[in-house]
Amino acid sequence: MKRLNNVPDAGLPFIGHLAELRDRILRTLLVLFILFAGLSVFASELYGYLAVPLLRHLPQGSQMIAIDVASPFFAPFKLAGFVALLLGLPYVFYQAWAFVAPGLYRHERRLIFPLILSSIVLFYGGIAFAYFLVFPVMFGFFSTVAPTGVAVQTDISRYLDFVLGMFFAFGAAFEVPILTILLVWSGLVTRAGLAEKRSYIIVLSFVIGMILTPPDVVSQTLLAIPIWLLFEFGLQFARLVENPVVPDPEDETESGSEP
Repeated sequence: MKRLNNVPDAGLPFIGHLAELRDRILRTLLVLFILFAGLSVFASELYGYLAVPLLRHLPQGSQMIAIDVASPFFAPFKLAGFVALLLGLPYVFYQAWAFVAPGLYRHERRLIFPLILSSIVLFYGGIAFAYFLVFPVMFGFFSTVAPTGVAVQTDISRYLDFVLGMFFAFGAAFEVPILTILLVWSGLVTRAGLAEKRSYIIVLSFVIGMILTPPDVVSQTLLAIPIWLLFEFGLQFARLVENPVVPDPEDETESGSEP
């Protein structure tokens, strides 16, 4: 059986697809801009909330500093842009899904849509895990190892870059179940094959933790263990997609039936 296409609405000409893609991108940018404009009013408050895990562990009398002249202005607005992107992530994925979904088979839509939702939730979960669990432990450790006579005063721009990097690292690491399910669904690996390589996965988890986190055992472990557990979680759900459904002649895309 020949599949008609792999793009939305096969009845549209190529220019029509480009126009639809342009419209969806413009809508996405407009929503992100509105979110950014609204959050910019509270940029300073957002940065203050972000700085709480560090400020709680700074020695008494210490405070954050701004090395660059424009840092007090740009750092909070940069954070507002990140939060706007974070809040707009569901809408971004919705627009992407609405563009490609009509060109998918029904059984593909039944699988991919839950995976998209799960990936968003897991990304948020990774950020929350880093902020509420990892940062307090990590900053508490760093504040106790400063040499005698060294004042711990962190630059606000460097702190922001460090925190955003950690957010992306933990958010991406929490996508391990989705990656596991997709690997099994695509047929590149089998669930049994992944289970046999569990020991390698555990070692790889700690290697990733060592690469993506600061050079302390606590932070590395706090990332490595969730990666391993999330792999086990994805492995259990992978049984649902190990034998993918083979499309039959009645399985159609929304854009039309199979020839």
